[in-house]
This record gives sequence, C-alpha cells and structure tokens, in this order.
Amino acid sequence: MLQYLNIANLALLERASIEFDPGFTVVTGETGAGKSVLLGALSLLSGARSDKTIIRGGTDCCEVEAALYFENQGEIDTVLQELGLPLCEEGALLLKRSLHLSKPSRISINGSLATLANLQALGGCWIDFHGPGEPQRLLRSEHQLEMIDLYAKLGCEALAFEGDYRAWKETLGEIDRLRNETQLDADQIEFLKVQIARIDSLELSNESVEQLETDFNRVASSQDLLELSNELSNGLTGDDGAILILSQMTRAANEAAGMDPSLSELASRLESVILEIQELGAEYETIGASLNFEPEFAVEVQERMATWQEARRKYGREVGDVLKAQDEMARKIEDQGDIEGSLNRLNEKADDQERKLKAKAAKLTGKRKKAGEALARKAEAVLLELGFKKGKCGLEMIAQSGLKPYGDALPELQFSPNVGEPLRPLSKVASSGELARVMLALKTILADVDEVPVLVFDEVDANVGGEIGRIVGDRLHGIGRSHQVICITHLPQVASLGDNHFVVEKDQSGDRALVSIGKLGANADARVIELARMLGDRSAESALSHARELLAESV
Repeated sequence: MLQYLNIANLALLERASIEFDPGFTVVTGETGAGKSVLLGALSLLSGARSDKTIIRGGTDCCEVEAALYFENQGEIDTVLQELGLPLCEEGALLLKRSLHLSKPSRISINGSLATLANLQALGGCWIDFHGPGEPQRLLRSEHQLEMIDLYAKLGCEALAFEGDYRAWKETLGEIDRLRNETQLDADQIEFLKVQIARIDSLELSNESVEQLETDFNRVASSQDLLELSNELSNGLTGDDGAILILSQMTRAANEAAGMDPSLSELASRLESVILEIQELGAEYETIGASLNFEPEFAVEVQERMATWQEARRKYGREVGDVLKAQDEMARKIEDQGDIEGSLNRLNEKADDQERKLKAKAAKLTGKRKKAGEALARKAEAVLLELGFKKGKCGLEMIAQSGLKPYGDALPELQFSPNVGEPLRPLSKVASSGELARVMLALKTILADVDEVPVLVFDEVDANVGGEIGRIVGDRLHGIGRSHQVICITHLPQVASLGDNHFVVEKDQSGDRALVSIGKLGANADARVIELARMLGDRSAESALSHARELLAESV
C-alpha cells in the first residue's frame, strides 16, 4: 500500500506531501488544474522514462519520494534480493527519484543508489496504471491474450512456453548456420589448418608473449647495446681506461699517506673506487657477451614476433582473442568431419522440440479458450449493470500460421451490444463509449486476480455518466476492498463513493501558476462543495442538495 508521497518542483507543483489511506481514493479538480502531476509523480517512481522539461521552471531539480508498506514483504524482498538492493525493514519500501538540469538524475531504493531498470522491475510489483488509452489497447489480440492469461493465472506456463520456443528457434538457427556458413572447400580448410598451426607455434600465454617481446627488443637493439657495453667496459677497465689512471693516483695517495697518516682513509677510499670500477667493467663485459646472440636465435625471435603481430591484426590484440579465434577455426574444421551427422542430430532435436511445442501450444490454447469464455460470461454480467441489458460477449481462438512465442492461436473477443445482433470482433461493433464500458467490465473482473496492490485509474469513467457513472463508482469502490485504488475522475457519482478524496487546484492569482493537492478528509461540507462544482455550480442550492444526496447514498 502507498502510504506517503512527497513531490517537489514537478511541473507546476512547488511542493506537496500527501498521506494515503487504504481503499478507494478519488482525485478531482477542474479540467487543466494539474491532476496529471500526481500521475506523473507515481509514474516516475514506477520507473517511467522522462525528460527534464517536467522540472518546474526557475528550479534546477525536481524530486519525488514515496513510502510503501507490504503486509507480506516476502515477494518484494525476493525481487530486491535479485537486484542486489537492501531488503524492506518492517515491510517498508522507500523510493526516491531526483531529476536535475545540470547533472545526472539519481534514484535510491531503501536508501541505496539504484538504476532506472531497478525501479522498473519494482514498479511492476506495486503499481498498475489504467488510462484513457486502455480501451484502444483492448482491440489488440496481444492485449486480450495478456488479460486472459492474467485471469487464468497462466503467466508462468506462458513464460515457460516462450522459453521452449526460443530454444527451438535457436536449434533451427544452428541448422541454418551449419548449412550456410560451415560448408568449406578444401582450400578453406587448408587455410584454417595453417592459421591454427601458426598460432600453435607461438605457444601463447600472457607470460610467453611478455618474454617474446622482451627477447625481441633485446635482439632488435643488440648491436647498439653491444657497442655501448664494449665502450663502457674498455673505458673502465681497458688498457687506457679509468683503472690505469686511478692506479697511478693510488700510488700517489699511498705516498701521501706515508708522509701524513691522517690521509690513509682517503687512500683507502680511492682503492675502493678502483674495486667498484673493476666490477662495473666486468658487468658491462658480461652484458656485451650476452648480446652476442646466435644467428638462429635472432631469426627465430623475429619470426615469432612477426607471427604474433599478424595474429593480433587478424584476431584481436589480446592473447584471449587470438586463442578464441583459434578455437572457432578448430570447431569449423571439426564440423566438416561430421557435418551431415551434425545436421541429422540437430534436425532430430528440432523435430522433437517442435512436436513437444505443438502439444504444449494446443494445451495452452485450450486453457485460454476455457478461461476466455468464462471471462466473457462474467463480463456480460457486469455489462448488464453498465447499461447493456441484452449485451453479449464471446471469444474465439484464431489459429495462427505456425508456432509463435505465445502459442498457436490468438484470442478474439467478440461483442454484441443489442439483442438480435450476432457476436462480432470488438473492433467492428463497439463505439468508443461501448468499448470503454467493455474495458471497465474486464478491468473490474481482473482486479480480483491482479496481485499488484496499487491500481491507478485515469478517467476510465470517460464516455459514461448518469446512473452508469454510479455503477462504475460502485465497481471501483468494490475493487478498493482488495486493492488500494487511486482514481482520477470528473464524475460526481464516482467521486462521492471515495473512501478518501483529494482535490487538485490551480492558483493563477500571482506572477506564476501554482498547483496544489489537498485532502478533503472527513470534512463533509468541503466534499459537498466539490461535488456541487462537479455537478455544475458550487453555489447553486440544487447542485449542493444533489451533492448531499450523493454522499448520503454512499454511506
């Protein structure tokens, strides 16, 4: 249940904090007053996409947050756990969404940062919208199928069928691939074998490639390094190197130390320098010797590097990319060895999948036909209350050409509004008003099996009025016994039946228009005035009297 909604800087609404109660909540107001702001806020929290034009002018951010309570939080916690989000505490789900002009939007769920996809996944668990466009959706067979599956609780079975259907199509795709993509001639097979052998020769791993690059760099620069090493070695320890000069200086240092013992330490330090230079010279000589590669080794390193660079150009820069390409080439060659056998096995698999799918589709269609006919009979009873004294409903399952993700047939809801007229598809017999009432009848029936706790109806009572409007209100009020219903309405007959009543008003007395949302609560006088306004004149005694009668009848 939606408990609390806070809105800031959304469209013309500066700020509103709304507390909701269980049951049937009606929202009324003048045409253009801004009732859509409330719908917009709920839509944002359900994960609907939106642009920044909804941010109130003169501000850089709009924000919507809500608190919901689930008496049985197990299902919502399961979804939260799958999404990696914090679970509900004591049944409370906290949602918050902010849209900014100058920086990315932010979403939080139970205090943790989340994504729009997370919000959408949760939205399907707690809120369902029914708007003015619903009747037109009813004309589509796919939407009729959704309603029948909801009524018959066939969602899991339909989803399982779709998964099996996808698996069958994947098998057929593999057959096509084998037939069209893997038929190789002798030259193609030989080319693949050569490529595989070249990659094999590299003995690829991240370590081997690193060593190859090191060896290649040393081989490529070996001549320059050799010359520099020899130059340094000779300069330090050669016949005319630094050692000769320092040795002569050592003798002079020792003579000086003999004359003055305090200079002995300096002579020792000089001897240490000579030892260090001798070691440096030896190391440079060793480096020079190591750079004198065997010609065969240098050629091998260069060839392996050329092979590796070619493989990177063809198959990808990383070792894993090249090895993956090698496996794919090996698989193509392997397929050639038993391509007919592979095709036979895949064809047998596809035939078996198709046979099972046809049986499942027939079973699913039978269940849908039975459920659809039961739904049509219930709809007839509701339509009788909605003014169709002789209205009839029916259903036909129309066979499709071949299997589809949903099965082998689509429903076609049929309707006859008048006695003596045959049942025909809704699209061919229903006017907009008739279609709205058929949709409303179906929605009120489906609400009993809809597990989503919050149902939002946006002017679903359009195109009806008078006594029928009262019946519509009774139906929506009835749904409110098992769901939290929020209904935007222009009909006083519907509004009078609300357990809770909000009024949306637009104030244009200042420099800019402002929208406000207020709860009438238990204030009977305020509700009478609002209903009188909806009846035509809040000041007329006749309208006020009628409004009091409507409220009295709703008790």
